Amino acid sequence: MKSLRTFFAALALAFGLATLAPAASAGDPAIDAAIEAGEVGERIDGRLGVIGSGDPSLIRKVQEINNRRAAKYAQVAAETGTTVAEVARITGEKQISKLSRGQWYMDASGTWKQK
Repeated sequence: MKSLRTFFAALALAFGLATLAPAASAGDPAIDAAIEAGEVGERIDGRLGVIGSGDPSLIRKVQEINNRRAAKYAQVAAETGTTVAEVARITGEKQISKLSRGQWYMDASGTWKQK
């Protein structure tokens, strides 16, 4: 019964979060430019990551976006009866699947890879 509930929650998340996370970074020209330049990438845990050492303002912007994402993940997890980790993972997978060729992501092993 719990696995069925988890399945339906994951299905709802897959549809519901498909447009959620892009809004968290879209519209910030500095983040969009950093993604295009290979300085920022998506992580499998649903957060953005700075690749290498970024300047403090870039790191701060990434942290702000990650804080907004974490708050939304907590809200969705509470509404669907799943865990924050499940919500974040599903979102991370969706975000990585949407990346353009040449953009960067961090896989489950913690390794940055270029799509």
